[in-house]
Amino acid sequence: MKNLILVSHGQFSEGLRDALSMFIGDDIATVKAIGFQSDEDIGQFETRVKKLVASFDVDASLIVLADIIGGSPLTAVTNILNQQDKLTNTVILGGMNFPMALNAAILKDSLDQDAFVTAILNEATTAVKKFEIANESDDDEEI
Repeated sequence: MKNLILVSHGQFSEGLRDALSMFIGDDIATVKAIGFQSDEDIGQFETRVKKLVASFDVDASLIVLADIIGGSPLTAVTNILNQQDKLTNTVILGGMNFPMALNAAILKDSLDQDAFVTAILNEATTAVKKFEIANESDDDEEI
């Protein structure tokens, strides 16, 4: 079983995890969220990340979704995973949004790594679009 870690600035990851629980029910136990809070320094955040990583089995496979590639939260998580030799069993994706996280939570145990990454990135990008209300044409109206 793979574990999903949502990483963000502020409480975005916690809110996303809460929303996911409405869709995936008991499977939410394999989804963890951690956000770099505005009232903490990076050292405090890293301490919380180390505690989170320590909660996983030694050989656990991890999927990390982050709000921003290159941001402090993901950089801290990646550095800690590297220090603990866990990067080889980890997939890291950035630009996290709800459709991406939902599909990651649903598909994480059913696809191989390449198919998983392709499916998740595809869903993340195709879900972003302009919402338009369709207007009924005059031809559809009865006289």
